[in-house]
Amino acid sequence: MIYSEFAALYDELFDPEMYAKWVQFVRQNAQPGSLLDLACGNGRLAIELAQHGFQPAGLDLSADMLAIASQKAVEHAVDLPLFNGDMIDLVGLPVYQTVTCFDDSICYLADENALGQLFEQVANHLAVDGTFLFDVITPYQTDEVYPGYMYNYHDEDRAFMWRSYEGDAPHSVEHDLSFFNYNPAKDAYDEISELHRERTYPLDTYLSQLQAAGFTNVEVSADFGTQAPKADTTRWFFIAKRG
Repeated sequence: MIYSEFAALYDELFDPEMYAKWVQFVRQNAQPGSLLDLACGNGRLAIELAQHGFQPAGLDLSADMLAIASQKAVEHAVDLPLFNGDMIDLVGLPVYQTVTCFDDSICYLADENALGQLFEQVANHLAVDGTFLFDVITPYQTDEVYPGYMYNYHDEDRAFMWRSYEGDAPHSVEHDLSFFNYNPAKDAYDEISELHRERTYPLDTYLSQLQAAGFTNVEVSADFGTQAPKADTTRWFFIAKRG
């Protein structure tokens, strides 16, 4: 399962500046109130939004990530309801004023059918005039930037290797992620590896799927809402209003 083995390591290595930018994007485009953060991961975004007047909840497929989110919520004295589930099936959850889904988590969906299901589920769990905020990587990112991408990290006790390859489907990519943790009992390194697959679509696909789900007012930008999209934009940011 995605992130099942190295949730804690992912939490430690993630760039904290990204959270600040997502928090700012949400605060600029949504009013404080009930909020559901899909693919909430370690809960950090939801916790920071709670500190700015939102009443967040989080949903994630990884129980290990949710365990970290629960611990962080306790440490920050934040009331954070957490749900273990798939974001294309939100049946049983309440209606929210805002729904968020960042860090290109939507790109982990298998195909366009799943994308449409997600947008329908979000629309069904948004209040009238509610706001859906999300980002996705662009075809430029999958087709031009990621193939052949490599990133390595190491310190005294740990190493991390990231390799990206072109996927089989159009505008798709595979990330081979490996962690090496020093085990003093063995005087050797334990390896933890996972394969992550992402897929994106042309902008018109996202816009048509949103419209079909009932989103009547959609804005698309780059750089956390500060720039207009260009040919070499690597990530699109969406502000979608339910009609």
